[in-house]
Amino acid sequence: MAIVYLGIGSNTGDRRANIEKATALLKEHKDIKVLAVSPLIETEPEGGPPQGKFLNGAIKIDADLMPLDLLTQLKMIERRLGRVKAEPNAPRPMDLDILFYDDIVIVKGKSLTIPHPRLAERLFVLKPLFEIAPHLVHPRLNKSIKELMEALLPHEGSQRFQSA
Repeated sequence: MAIVYLGIGSNTGDRRANIEKATALLKEHKDIKVLAVSPLIETEPEGGPPQGKFLNGAIKIDADLMPLDLLTQLKMIERRLGRVKAEPNAPRPMDLDILFYDDIVIVKGKSLTIPHPRLAERLFVLKPLFEIAPHLVHPRLNKSIKELMEALLPHEGSQRFQSA
């Protein structure tokens, strides 16, 4: 079993319901145990075409799946909730990302990089993660989630985030 942290987000349709459905599908999977779910925050989209705001959160799971098998399961949940393959940063009903998988590091794998390559630059990922794992240490940067978030706050400003 591996302790895994996921990022979850939605910016089309009933965003909250999409996230609740995805969380329920994770809970139903025989090889996944949901351990914690962060509060959701509403954020502005980054890049891509004009689109609605996101609801973002983080989920801590215990997974009895290898990283690529877990990724396959997450992509199936995304598709089941209406996500279609589109341009990067396009609007989506569901986005599930593996942020951390135990302390494993996969650097620029063919279809997966762990830890998520841009998580240290994204307050919309760090803030929910901070709610469930503030002392979790990034295995490549050797900084806690709290330290990474604090490093971004002066630059990003907290006005971008609202509890949802």
